[in-house]
Amino acid sequence: MKLVLNGKDREVNATRVETLVAELGLPLAAALVEHNGTALLRSEWAGRNLQEGDRLEIIRMVAGG
Repeated sequence: MKLVLNGKDREVNATRVETLVAELGLPLAAALVEHNGTALLRSEWAGRNLQEGDRLEIIRMVAGG
């Protein structure tokens, strides 16, 4: 399926937000997700289906100084 991920077209296999984050190899606890303009709580990821053309912004939180 083709999505727009962080402003770029991307082909993915995932059909839910939770599986997309895992497919991208991101640690679940360190990611923030916006789906079609709506910021999601982590508890919403498993139930949020993805569809062709959806727009996602995924940010990985990193600690450091």
